[in-house]
Amino acid sequence: MQDVYIFDAVRTPRGRGRAGKGALSGVHPQELFAQTLNHMATRLELQREDVQDVIVGCVTQVKEQGACIARNAVLAARWPQSVTGVTVNRFCGSGLQAINFAAMGVGSGFQELVVAGGVESMSRVPMGSDEAMIDGLNLTLRSHTPMVPQGISADLIATREGFSRQELDAFALRSQQRAHLAASEGRFGKSLFDVVDGNGEVLLDRDEHMRPETTLDSLGGLRPAFARMGAMAVGPNGETLDQIAEHRYPDAGTIAHVHSAGNASGIVDGAAAVLLGSAAYAQRSGLKPRARIKAMATAGAEPLIMLTAPAPASRKALAQAGMSVGDIDLWEINEAFATVPLQTMRELDIDPERVNVNGGAIALGHPLGATGAVLLGTALDEMEREDKSTALITLCIGGGMGIATIIERV
Repeated sequence: MQDVYIFDAVRTPRGRGRAGKGALSGVHPQELFAQTLNHMATRLELQREDVQDVIVGCVTQVKEQGACIARNAVLAARWPQSVTGVTVNRFCGSGLQAINFAAMGVGSGFQELVVAGGVESMSRVPMGSDEAMIDGLNLTLRSHTPMVPQGISADLIATREGFSRQELDAFALRSQQRAHLAASEGRFGKSLFDVVDGNGEVLLDRDEHMRPETTLDSLGGLRPAFARMGAMAVGPNGETLDQIAEHRYPDAGTIAHVHSAGNASGIVDGAAAVLLGSAAYAQRSGLKPRARIKAMATAGAEPLIMLTAPAPASRKALAQAGMSVGDIDLWEINEAFATVPLQTMRELDIDPERVNVNGGAIALGHPLGATGAVLLGTALDEMEREDKSTALITLCIGGGMGIATIIERV
């Protein structure tokens, strides 16, 4: 493998993912990623025809996000028609997987310059629009490998780990406070750009989902988000979703529904892109690398509990790099639910002060296919701001998977 360099990372603000309510809900997702491509190209004075592929993570690939959104976004951006595009889906890890696939292409020597990232318009293409659920409606698969919705998996993890509602809410408050501080100090400004409408008028110039007025009392007043779902009878013998999970994990006892809208990730629209390339291209073009990809890995876990694989994925990436947990300066652990970073920190014995130092998806939102690329850009900017050397980005993934990537400043 040859070195894979990160030349730049850019992202849109994250807009509230509510049709007609969020500032980005009027923007077609192809156009959202097209603006991301063009912002990167303009600020780097990039020769667009040099890009050999554009790899885009997107989870709900139907309707406006169907028909290979990567290729259509390239065309919407009016890039040269010689530039190809491909769309990938590894659920919530899609954006980071796109980056890792690009790194494989460059690292192998088959490619020199690739754009990778992700996009999700959750206001225009809501979760569940593909009507496939987590198992693709395969009853044979369901009979031997049952799965439940992620919210119930998160509550199951919290129950088994002994995380209380108060602990989850305290973590959520920390996410809000850290994100608000980061935004007020301009820490996101290096990657963030304004999204505009067809007339060039600014639609959104800041992350829209944050709630800096949040308190522990306001969080505590929110109802459990998944209790009603857990009580739904879906099994052949009338079993509820909770009972299916409890039968698989009898040690958990009765599931405590402790996640709410306040300590789970926000539904938002957004896009992000990262430019990766080789040393030869850097030398020839004059582009200055900001970091390099040091290691990357995926890991599988039991599919019903689903969200516990960031720890094994991180271990695999660390082993690949010959590093330990203590060698990582900054961690970005996606806050799909508060229990995910808490469980990962406990499993790996990570110093909480190194984790999500600028908040996370609880405060800022989780634009599914884009989030992995957003987190990598956030980590890169923060490494430079704090003069740190290494960061590890990891996300839990539907179906019982995790993904991790380690980056190192150069």
